[in-house]
Amino acid sequence: MRVNHLILKKWISPEVVTYAFAKEFGEEGLSWLDSDGSEQGRFSILGCKPKKFITCRNLSNRSSANNPFKRLREIKTGYWMGWLSYEAGSWIEPSNLWHESDMATLWIASYDPIIKFDLLNKKIIIEGTHLSELKKYKKIIENINLKEFKIKSYNNLEFNFSNINLEKTGKQFKENILRIKKLIAIGDIFQANLAVKCELNSLKKHKYLDIYSKIRREIKSPFGGLIISSSSEFREAVLSTSPERFLKISHDGFIETRPIKGTRPRDKEQKKDFINAIELITNEKDRAENIMIVDLLRNDLGKVCETGSIFVTELLKLESYAKVHHLTSVIKAKIKKGKNWIDLLEACWPGGSITGAPKVRSCQRIYEMEKFDRGPYCGSFLQIDWNGNFDSNILIRSFILKDQTIKVHAGCGIVHDSNPDLEEEELKWKLLPLINSLK
Repeated sequence: MRVNHLILKKWISPEVVTYAFAKEFGEEGLSWLDSDGSEQGRFSILGCKPKKFITCRNLSNRSSANNPFKRLREIKTGYWMGWLSYEAGSWIEPSNLWHESDMATLWIASYDPIIKFDLLNKKIIIEGTHLSELKKYKKIIENINLKEFKIKSYNNLEFNFSNINLEKTGKQFKENILRIKKLIAIGDIFQANLAVKCELNSLKKHKYLDIYSKIRREIKSPFGGLIISSSSEFREAVLSTSPERFLKISHDGFIETRPIKGTRPRDKEQKKDFINAIELITNEKDRAENIMIVDLLRNDLGKVCETGSIFVTELLKLESYAKVHHLTSVIKAKIKKGKNWIDLLEACWPGGSITGAPKVRSCQRIYEMEKFDRGPYCGSFLQIDWNGNFDSNILIRSFILKDQTIKVHAGCGIVHDSNPDLEEEELKWKLLPLINSLK
């Protein structure tokens, strides 16, 4: 397969180009893997007009359901983007109970051409297998009227926040923390990532792209983006401001994963912000929690990686984003011969940083305490490029959209030393910037 490239001389922001292509082709099937221009977020990728898409729904216990991992193995060469939901775990651990979701378990599409934005060097590159299509895309970009996109107001986006009750949510969250601490005390589990869900509604049938544009003005991240289903039957989308990479593997088998555990809020006052960062770096509870997930991921990688190839190249590194500080570790490895990115995904699904340890038992306890499906939340955006390189995020800091309903989740890792009041405070650090970004 020969891939052609066209490099444009003029720089136009990804947001403006995305709006231009949404106007040309519609929102349905649009995938925009957005980034923040940081070291980990150099490129932003846009795909419109899917050539083909794959959808799976329901859990493994449904006779009509399709195994999403089996469908992923049907993917041929090309450029693919989509999402995989947390409940795909029902195909990995069918003996566990999993909540039913009204969102697609898997939605992924192939695009040709794609538009790649080099955010560091301010370059726009159009890639695809048909030169005539590249030229059409180039013409659309060159004909963009910047004045049309220069001033855009999002004040007309109206949402109903009346169903959000953070006091009630926090109270239930703390009760579940106490349950988890008792389970840890008797040796049932070591750690569990407990989440909550808030739900609100669009008062009008807003465009998903408008909602995401409003959100990204407040929150940008290296592994964010917007993916809108092309299904005519289901109107659904995932918007993400995730800072966390899940799994990355090159076509020659080198792997990277970047688990996040440990969070503190940013502060406008520089001294207070600095103190928050130092407190996070030195906190024994957060450090232990991060190391526990590193060990869990090393174990998952060991199922499909060459013996002796797994290394922790960075441990407990401070990474700072617009609203929070995080502790991030980096693990690298080499996959075994005969194994591929789908084997890797199956071996590590769901991600250790959003489940707990031991993973299978933690998933059971999560099911008992969370009375809702996670859907794409705590799942992943998936990306496979022309060369077979694979990348994915963990869908935290994300919005799950179904028709006019918006679900916002947040979670905290709970260990034996967790203080319920402090965990509730951390939960609000994570939830409030997401909710407020819509106001």
